[in-house]
Amino acid sequence: MLLKIELENFYSIKEKISIDFRAGNINTQQAHALEHNVMEWNGQKVLKSVGLFGPNASGKSNIVKAIGFCCSMIFQSHQFNENTVFLFQPFKFDGWDKKPSRFLIDFVCDQVEYEYSFALNRTEILEESLYYYPKKRRAKIFCRRGKEFSFAEGAIPRANDVAFNTGRKNLFLSRASSMNRELAQKLFRYFSETFLLGLVPLKDKEIEELFVKYKKVVLEALNVCDSDITNIELRKEKVPQFSLSIGVNPPTTQLQEVEIVKFFTCHKYSPQILFDMASEESNGTQKLFGVLLRLLDVVKNKKALMLDEFDIYLHTLLADFLLDLIHASSHSQLMFTSHNTNLIEIFLFCAEFCSKNDRSVLKSEYVRIVGQRVRNDFRGQRKFYGVAVFPLARDKDIPVLFPTAGNCVISGTIGCARTRTGIGDTFERLTVHRDG
Repeated sequence: MLLKIELENFYSIKEKISIDFRAGNINTQQAHALEHNVMEWNGQKVLKSVGLFGPNASGKSNIVKAIGFCCSMIFQSHQFNENTVFLFQPFKFDGWDKKPSRFLIDFVCDQVEYEYSFALNRTEILEESLYYYPKKRRAKIFCRRGKEFSFAEGAIPRANDVAFNTGRKNLFLSRASSMNRELAQKLFRYFSETFLLGLVPLKDKEIEELFVKYKKVVLEALNVCDSDITNIELRKEKVPQFSLSIGVNPPTTQLQEVEIVKFFTCHKYSPQILFDMASEESNGTQKLFGVLLRLLDVVKNKKALMLDEFDIYLHTLLADFLLDLIHASSHSQLMFTSHNTNLIEIFLFCAEFCSKNDRSVLKSEYVRIVGQRVRNDFRGQRKFYGVAVFPLARDKDIPVLFPTAGNCVISGTIGCARTRTGIGDTFERLTVHRDG
């Protein structure tokens, strides 16, 4: 479960931004009507979905990109050598390219809250720390400042051995996992198996496992979405592919056969005729199929998913349906980016807190989630504006729209989604197929 993510000095992100999934404790009629978009953990309300909305080139994707880079550091940095240059860019204006970039994530793994963070530039790790919260009090597991490490007693067996083998290019957490330290391996598995980024490509072998698990429920969901697809078949084919042999001088290429996964659809009109999913179905059908496979795994296994432009190629009502799957689940989460402001509505909006342009952009048909609007400023910095759904007259501590001169904290605001008639029944139908 995600509680908070903070980013500073990545790509077009200059000053610190914080995406906080913890909902406010607001006792209003509107809040009670939106409770299906919150879940509880340890007596605290947590949002199931958070959206980032903005125009093209406003920096939305850079948030997901920065999170992806930071996760890749956890997965790969134990392999880095002295000549490694980290594959990201800091903010390039106003001297920020000389400053450290920072990442923090507050999350729950096996019913324990952890706070993990690190700071780096393009050539070395500068800081790193891991804390947890026994009985809601922050306690250190390890802390790193440059070459200096400190550890809580007994938290990580033979921690100094790991530190000795951790260079300035390596995250301690990544190195500790590669050296079979149990806690580090558990957190590594959280980032690789529970905290998911993006969709699985249709030709990836991982998609085969998801399809075998969720074929029935995908077909039921396609039926709910008014598709005329009645069946989907998975086939494996061998195709020729060139490979490069680098163990010889000069390097040589050779042609070999590799096995790939392909999907074929059957339609109601003539079910005996097969259509190649990748080449003959629409982009929207391909996207819906991929998103459904990923979301069903997220919903069933209580995972968190980050999706950039999750609704591209999809009609608003289909995107709305997919979000409702998350809201109808018990403990799954979704953070997504979108251009489609039809997915949000700001009601009882305070006009004096925004410009004329803001008012026009935030018009929409449906109540949706707590979001962040992303805008450019004249120096290339992406500015983030928090959007809440409660009037200042009733809840004075909750702003409806708050510009923050370059950083934004979405905290203390409750998420919302419009009540969709029948979504509970639909979710139950999908659950029956899924568990069957």
